[in-house]
Amino acid sequence: MLIVPLFIGTTELLLICGLALLLFGGKKLPEMMRGLGQGVQSFKEGMNSAVNSEEQPGKTQDSSAKNAESENKPDVGEQ
Repeated sequence: MLIVPLFIGTTELLLICGLALLLFGGKKLPEMMRGLGQGVQSFKEGMNSAVNSEEQPGKTQDSSAKNAESENKPDVGEQ
């Protein structure tokens, strides 16, 4: 599904693609698109790793807090 902002029609899209082809040439344009795709992919991977790294410390803090609570509680036999 292609979502184009500002209600750009088919004619405008063809005109933009034609101008890009004229400016950059047939050989350079695929290289630029490949670089753009790799950049988007690395950005998504970075966002996923940032989200995962934020979730992991929270989980370890919860488990360490539970361990600390259980260590502070006296055993029933010690009273």
